[in-house]
Amino acid sequence: MNGPMGERIWTSSIAEHIWELRASDPEAFKMRVKEYFARGHPGFTVIRAKYPHIYIQDDRASNK
Repeated sequence: MNGPMGERIWTSSIAEHIWELRASDPEAFKMRVKEYFARGHPGFTVIRAKYPHIYIQDDRASNK
């Protein structure tokens, strides 16, 4: 799948304990997801969260 500027969109996943935050504390959920991908997948931007997938965009080529 390609993003709005032709970047590759990937699907990934996160732990269930992070998904559980989505209902109880949506802001904490967003923050944890962004932190997770910043550490584990630098150069990727979180696009969307739709259980059970997190959609991330590969921005590494555009950062060069």
